[in-house]
Amino acid sequence: MAFQTTLLAIFFISFTFTTNAVPTDPPPRYACETHKNPILKKYAFCNTKLDIKTRVNDLVKRLTLQEKAGSIVSIADSIPRLGIPSYGWWSEALHGVSDTGPATWFNSSIIPGATSFPQVILTAASFNESLFYTIGKVVSTEARAMYNTGVAGLTFWSPNVNIFRDPRWGRGQETPGEDPLLTSRYGSTYVRGLQEREDGNKERLKVGACCKHFTAYDLDNWTTVDRYHFNALVTKQDLEDTYNPPFKSCVLDGNVASVMCSYNKVNGIPTCADKELLEDTVRGEWKLNGYISSDCDSLHVMFRDQRWAKTPEEVTADALNAGLDLNCGDSLKRYTALAVKRGLVKQSVVDLAVTNSFTTLMRLGFFDGHPSKQMYGKLGKIDVCTRAHQDLAREAARQGIVLLKNSFRSLPLCKPDYKKVAVIGPNADATRNMIGNYAGVPCKYTTPLMGLSAYAKTMYEQGCDVKCMSNVNFGKAKHAAANADAVVLVVGTDLSIEAEALDRTQIHLPGQQDVLVSEVAKAAKGPVILVIMSGGGMDVEFAKRDPKITSILWAGFPGQEGGAALADIIFGRYNPSGRLPTTWYPRSYANLVPMTNMKMRPDRVTGHPGQTYRFYRGKTVFPFGFGLSYTSYVYKLIKVPKLVSIPLNRAPTCRSSTCHTIDAADPVCKDLHFDVDISVINMGKLSGSHTVLLFSSPPTIYNAPQKELIDFKKVRFGPWQRSVVRFRVDVCKQLSVVDEEGNRKVALGQHALQVGDIKHNVSVKV
Repeated sequence: MAFQTTLLAIFFISFTFTTNAVPTDPPPRYACETHKNPILKKYAFCNTKLDIKTRVNDLVKRLTLQEKAGSIVSIADSIPRLGIPSYGWWSEALHGVSDTGPATWFNSSIIPGATSFPQVILTAASFNESLFYTIGKVVSTEARAMYNTGVAGLTFWSPNVNIFRDPRWGRGQETPGEDPLLTSRYGSTYVRGLQEREDGNKERLKVGACCKHFTAYDLDNWTTVDRYHFNALVTKQDLEDTYNPPFKSCVLDGNVASVMCSYNKVNGIPTCADKELLEDTVRGEWKLNGYISSDCDSLHVMFRDQRWAKTPEEVTADALNAGLDLNCGDSLKRYTALAVKRGLVKQSVVDLAVTNSFTTLMRLGFFDGHPSKQMYGKLGKIDVCTRAHQDLAREAARQGIVLLKNSFRSLPLCKPDYKKVAVIGPNADATRNMIGNYAGVPCKYTTPLMGLSAYAKTMYEQGCDVKCMSNVNFGKAKHAAANADAVVLVVGTDLSIEAEALDRTQIHLPGQQDVLVSEVAKAAKGPVILVIMSGGGMDVEFAKRDPKITSILWAGFPGQEGGAALADIIFGRYNPSGRLPTTWYPRSYANLVPMTNMKMRPDRVTGHPGQTYRFYRGKTVFPFGFGLSYTSYVYKLIKVPKLVSIPLNRAPTCRSSTCHTIDAADPVCKDLHFDVDISVINMGKLSGSHTVLLFSSPPTIYNAPQKELIDFKKVRFGPWQRSVVRFRVDVCKQLSVVDEEGNRKVALGQHALQVGDIKHNVSVKV
């Protein structure tokens, strides 16, 4: 989403409830207050006994063309004659309720802050779907409580489900990582957590979520290229098997209320004006039950930066005709009526956009009168920042933190043996740096220094700031290390290094941080634990090889309780179980692959090595899915077929034994599945959680992925406990590949399944 001066100026002028002008006691924003205004009872759209479709149709028919246009922008106009107040569509809840969007804010006398969970990239590293869902439920509860007190909206433009294709992308931290399956599962599960009501009413919503940014959006501002001018050249194959699956899952599995189109062009067409993407795919093929929004000021970007059309009216018409329903910004308000009058767009298209948008508000109860009379109407300040919610933030960080190195089993530290700990580094006492972007005001901060101080006596030295351009304080850091029983070095990045509108150009520690790490490690007399706070991966090969650096942990941006979670792991209160959701490449990758190259597959002619673990052919610092534990787990396959046979008479698209593929949409796929049962034993005296990852390597056809995740499960184990983990593999869904035209096919032949170090071949034949 953009933070352009022109757009924000419009927001601050037109929106009455901004941070700079918050009323002492702002009322909730809702329509149809029939008790105070009895005349509203005559309107069908205020009659809660009628079905939603009837109510919305009645409302749309009562609006003038300009009222319709003013209703489908991010700060919707009030319509006093119908008892409808202005509504702010733009709120954010990426990893907790945020004040990034102008429709939500914090105020010391009303709601001073909300629970700030780990940035998404770290939560995804837990590979725990139940955690994704639970966080969504908590965030939506706090959002509803804030709406009831008048300081939040009901529509939240989260989550970000773009694929984290390149480690330099500044917004990769907002995503669940580089893998389409993990990103899909996270997106749809978090959406359900946000939206689903406890009463099971699927027609109604707790809050409205939004999956963004559709599609192939993973470059913000890199060298001379920015997102407003970037034309992503994407093959049909890559679009279908990498970039689009998370959005498809959001709609089909999560029933998300909204999809947001992105700034960039895809193959020459701005996504917000691409009928094939919006109307044909999201609305048509996937059957979105909700509205399609533009990113903020996207229509202005199409006109000014992309020069898509000669006039703003033409841009407006193209977007509406493509299937856009709502505009973050004010372009639709300013130019829709003119576009209709010029015959560029039919009023029926405008009516459909208004209908899709108002249907979502109707499902949220915005037109049902005072919130106190509705489900969740009793939620208030007491339900925000509860102890249980803050404990969940701590637990989420603990589950996501990844142990990357642990020589000589140096971790966990035993409290009696390590009474004095040196806590060193630019992020050692991090507060704001811990929560990443699209964060609000947290309930509180527990920094790494604070967390470790609860376990041992600590000595703190920053060493340098995050950019680390000076070594003037290295001596103090080395002195502290030499006089401590153990050293915890907390390094990495912050929003001055990687953020929205700020991509990295290098993928190693900023400035002289690597020198600080090496010199402190050399001076230390005890174990040295290196902690990396970052969104993207880092080349820390030097630390991986250094015998003085006994342990390495990746903590992402761990949220308000990040310091406590980190200390819990270092001192053994919690057994780490996180796994990397991205590949960590050597620094040479940044010189070899331009961010503008959207091709996932390797190219021998150009020397392109491929991108993400599914296609990359080269050395890694740490691979996707890597993560250590304080105990070890042993796998054994106890049930898995060697052959999956498809009768010829059941495969109408394949009438010969010489076939190489079957169309994944073939009726034969309806019940084509098999089970994989895996015995997993915790071979240690420590309890802990463990993620079992099931990968598949398909036959070499259509330049398919060399390896891809097809399922995962998080399991809790006691000491020496054995459990059987079962995966049910849908052959046509999970073992399919995508051809050059973007069609899913089931490759006949040998598929190699892999779990841990165990490989097993399954032959799929006709």
